[in-house]
Amino acid sequence: MNTTAILLLLISFFVMIFLGFHISYAMMASAGATILYLGLSPTQIINTMVDAVDGFTFLAIPFFILSGDIMAHGGISDRLILLADALVGWMRGGLAMVNVMASIFFGGISGSATADTASLGAILIPMMHKQGYDKEFSTAITMTSSVQGMLIPPSHNMIIYAMAAGGISVSALFMAGIVPGVVLGLALMLFSYYLSVKRNYPKGTPFSFRILFAAIRKSVWGLGTVLIVVVGVVGGLFTATESAAIACVYAIIVSMFIYRELTWKELLKVLKSSIKTLSTVLILISASGPFGFCITYLKIPSMVVNAMLGLTDSKFLLLLLINLIILVLGMILGMASIIVIVTPILMPVLASIGFSPIQFGAVLILNCGIGLITPPVGGVLFIGSGISGVPIERLFRHTLPLIGVMILVLMLITYVPAFTLTLPGILGLL
Repeated sequence: MNTTAILLLLISFFVMIFLGFHISYAMMASAGATILYLGLSPTQIINTMVDAVDGFTFLAIPFFILSGDIMAHGGISDRLILLADALVGWMRGGLAMVNVMASIFFGGISGSATADTASLGAILIPMMHKQGYDKEFSTAITMTSSVQGMLIPPSHNMIIYAMAAGGISVSALFMAGIVPGVVLGLALMLFSYYLSVKRNYPKGTPFSFRILFAAIRKSVWGLGTVLIVVVGVVGGLFTATESAAIACVYAIIVSMFIYRELTWKELLKVLKSSIKTLSTVLILISASGPFGFCITYLKIPSMVVNAMLGLTDSKFLLLLLINLIILVLGMILGMASIIVIVTPILMPVLASIGFSPIQFGAVLILNCGIGLITPPVGGVLFIGSGISGVPIERLFRHTLPLIGVMILVLMLITYVPAFTLTLPGILGLL
C-alpha cells in the first residue's frame, strides 16, 4: 500500500472539486499526478482513457440521448399528458396524478430526469398553478416524478453502470428497473392524493372511455419507442445498441412524418443539443479510465472492503451505510460521476455480502436520482426552480416530504430483492 499516492490521488481530486474544477478535469489531473508520482509510463493515462470508452455497448448511449431529445421536441409530451389525464385526471388532485403518470410514460421514452422536468414541467407546472395548486408542490412533484425515467428503460445511465460494473447484462438491468420505477410512481401518487385531500386540491374531468381511447390513439406512436427497446432487447431480436439505433430512426419518423411537429431546422438544433450532452458524458467516462486505474492499482477497493467489514458484519447496516455514502455524494457530484467512481470501489463490498450487482444497479440509480433534486448541485432542482420561479431554498424545503417518499422506496428495493430481481428472473436474464 502506497499511502502517499493514495492521499495524493484523493486529496488533489477533492481539492479541485471544491475549487470549482469540472469533475472530468479533476479526475484526469489527480490520476495523472498520481501515475507520474508512482513512476509509471505517462502513456498509461491515454491508454486507460481510450479503453474506458472502447466498447460496442457504449454506442447505445448517443442513440438513446438523441432519440430522447427528438421525442422531447417532437410533440410527444403533449400527447402523453393527454393520455395520463384520461387515465388518472378524474381523481382528487388529478393534475398531480397526471404529472406522475406522464413522467412514467415520458421517462420510458427519454430516460432523462432533466429532459422530463424541462419538457413536462414547462406545460404542467403553469397548468397546475392555474387550477389552484401551490406552485411549490407543482414543481416538487414534477421534479421527484422525473426520477422514474432513469429507472424505467431505456436508461443510458444503466448502460454506464453496466460498463463500470464490468460488463453485466444491460437487458437484466433494464428489466430490473421497471418495477422500482413503477413502485416509485405509485408511492408518489399515493402521497399526492393524501396532500390533495388535505389541501382540497381540485378534481379533473370525469372519467370517459371515449376520451381514453382517443388519447391512446394519439399517443400510441410515441409509446412505440418503449416497445422497440424493451421487447426487442428482452426478446433477443437485437442488442441494446441496435435497439437504441432503431429507436432513434423511429423517433425521427414519428416526430417528423407522423406528428409533423419537428422540422429539419429544429432537428439540427436537437442534434447540437444531443452532441453537447454526449460530449459531457463521454469525456467524463473517458476521464474515469485513468482514475479507475489508480484506484485499482493502489488497491483502494480492498481497503474499503476491509474498513467497512471492520465496522460491522451486519449486511443490513452495511447496505444502510452504502446508501448513506451515495446519497451524500449525490449532493456534491453529478450522476454519471458517481456511477463511474463508486461502482468499482463498492463492487467488492457487495460481492462479500452476496448482494446482486443487478439489484445494486437500481439502488444506485435511484440514489443518484435523489441527488439530482438536492442542493448544492442538483441539476433537476435548478431546472424546476427556473421554470417555476420559486427560489431554490423554498422549493427544496417543500420537496423534502416527497424526498422522504423516495427514500422509503429506496429502502424497499435495497432490502427486498424481489422488487428488482423477480422480473429479470422470470425472463431468464439472471
